[in-house]
Amino acid sequence: MTVIRINAIDVSPGSGDELAVRFARRAGAVDGAPGFEGFELLRPSDDRSTWLVVTRWRDEASFRAWTSSPAFAHGHRGASDPGPGDQPVASHSELWSYDVVDLGGGA
Repeated sequence: MTVIRINAIDVSPGSGDELAVRFARRAGAVDGAPGFEGFELLRPSDDRSTWLVVTRWRDEASFRAWTSSPAFAHGHRGASDPGPGDQPVASHSELWSYDVVDLGGGA
């Protein structure tokens, strides 16, 4: 069953473009992970400050394997400890978990 994992990131005012740049630098890093099905970075189009990182996975085991991998650790090491000259762009984040509901087969 496909699972959705959403990282909801509260972005500091004026920092959205930098968040997008940082994700662009890591583009494709997850593509080869077993069970990975898709990625989207969603920018708010209203007055919210929360950006969404939406990923799709074949199953929970695939997602957990990715988050336990050295590649995940490498890609996320700067999230809490920015490099020289990099300022934090997020004030808070949380992981939301969803399962895709199969609506077929019902009468």
